[in-house]
Amino acid sequence: MKRVLSLESQSLIGQEVLLMGWVNTRRDHGGVIFIDLRDESGLVQVTVNPDIKEAFDVAEGVRDEYVLRVEGKVIEREPNLINPNLETGKIEVVSSNLEILNKSEPLPFHVGINPKEDDHVGEETRLKYRYLDLRRPKMQQMLKKRAEMYSFIRKYMEANDFTEIATPILANSSPEGARDFLIPSRLKPGTFYALPQAPQQFKQLLMVGGIPRYYQIATCFRDEDTRADRLYGDFYQLDLEMAFVQDGEVVREMIDPLISGLVTDFAGKQLKFSKFPRISYNEAMNKYGSDKPDLRFEMELVDLSTDLQNTEFGVFAGTLKNGGVVKAICVKNGASLTRSEIDKFTEIAKQNGAGGLAYLNFKDGQNGLEVQSPIAKFLSSNELEAIKLKLKVGDGDAIFFGADKLQTVNKVLGVLRSAFADHFKLKDPNEVAALWVVDFPFYEWDEKARKIDFGHNPFSMPKGGIKALEDAKTDQEKLAITADQYDLVMNGYECSSGAVRNYNPEIMYKVFGMLGYSEKYVDKKFGAMLSAFKFGAPPHAGCAPGLDRIFMILMGEDNIREIVAFPKNGSGIDLMMNSPSEADQTQLDELGIEIKEQ
Repeated sequence: MKRVLSLESQSLIGQEVLLMGWVNTRRDHGGVIFIDLRDESGLVQVTVNPDIKEAFDVAEGVRDEYVLRVEGKVIEREPNLINPNLETGKIEVVSSNLEILNKSEPLPFHVGINPKEDDHVGEETRLKYRYLDLRRPKMQQMLKKRAEMYSFIRKYMEANDFTEIATPILANSSPEGARDFLIPSRLKPGTFYALPQAPQQFKQLLMVGGIPRYYQIATCFRDEDTRADRLYGDFYQLDLEMAFVQDGEVVREMIDPLISGLVTDFAGKQLKFSKFPRISYNEAMNKYGSDKPDLRFEMELVDLSTDLQNTEFGVFAGTLKNGGVVKAICVKNGASLTRSEIDKFTEIAKQNGAGGLAYLNFKDGQNGLEVQSPIAKFLSSNELEAIKLKLKVGDGDAIFFGADKLQTVNKVLGVLRSAFADHFKLKDPNEVAALWVVDFPFYEWDEKARKIDFGHNPFSMPKGGIKALEDAKTDQEKLAITADQYDLVMNGYECSSGAVRNYNPEIMYKVFGMLGYSEKYVDKKFGAMLSAFKFGAPPHAGCAPGLDRIFMILMGEDNIREIVAFPKNGSGIDLMMNSPSEADQTQLDELGIEIKEQ
């Protein structure tokens, strides 16, 4: 017997078939019972006539989400009974035998095809009953599509001579920029494993071990706060490394065709750029106010500091006198914003460090393009003309300013740039703008700790090697060192980090030593890797595209929890499995752990 929940169902007319699935709906039409039966492939109508008494008696007791086994014959529907909304709408199955495989209690929300009143079930409820939520057609298709993406990736990696290798889950703590999940050791009390934030050290050791090209779809663990684009706890990445590579461009050129294929062939979306742009970290920050800019739209940050150096507008003049900058963005049709909408954007600016939000509106008038703004009277005609020319202002456009320290201005205008794009619907969901941001700072200033720290991670090769490190005496010179690091950015999301690796023990000691770490500390933390590097480590480089985030973008989802089977909620809690939970005292005693009262 054959399945009929498919596009090929009409070819089965006249044949006996076997169906198993869930009751989507049941209807009793005066002596004939109709059951819409559903499985992961679709839905078909089952007709149960009263002349098949045994089957009919069973059908009378059937309710939504009961699990059924149906035997019957596929017949063609009468022309006036065809359902054009169903793939199987031209046929039905007349049941000769019906068996209830399992019953169902009333569900907390509707999960079938064409849900009605339960379209807006709260996320907490859906996560609590995730096993029911997964029955929804959208989730069924999402999980299938994700499996297809993994297959697509594996085919590409294998075609390019990468070897899939699994690395340990119980590992050691590593400074990857987030908190570790620690696992106490029973066999060695007082010591801990750490779940890997990434297989960083292991994949570099594989390079030392003579593996030319490694990859795996790796599970990674980080104890970070949740966001709409970041899962709590565990996430998945395409981890890869290539031996005998000294230039990150080799890795980028390897990844570009894979990402292009995922966007166009797999997801059916349009690429903004056939050749992914490469822009430096400094260019990204100064042009777009972000190290992960969304390039589906323009709206670049323009520096007006020189044009306004003699301005009499107090806010701008005071900022420039104190070594700050004045920058602006042009928002097309921005003059149409209402007062309340401008107040909303002003609040966004303040939340990101601005004191307020100055703006100019431009509209065609009797004397050409005329400016309308409370601050216009403080700017000279030459200054206004320079602003118009530099920002290519047209009728109905608005200019929004940032005046402060460069870092603050870039941040404020970068956030506003994205917010204005959301407001004016400039982010085409069917388009993907992919690019590489390169030349990240090797070190960065940690404002909270008031000291210099690593920018990304300590395993990258500083550009210029040991000489660049030895020449950097002051904090400013240290902060000027760049790393051969690169991020893949897609539609404003960081989707991959990578680097040419530091495979030289002397340089490794030096990059830590510049932050005050001793060689003894480095040996203790990374002894295995450093020891391996002393035995002929080849140069190597790699990256690790984040599969959850990339899949979210390709599927047009805004919430990353929609694209995995069993996510935790926004507080890191698994409502379905009730975890995290308290440990049994016997377990704690065995591990030598005592819980302190908070």
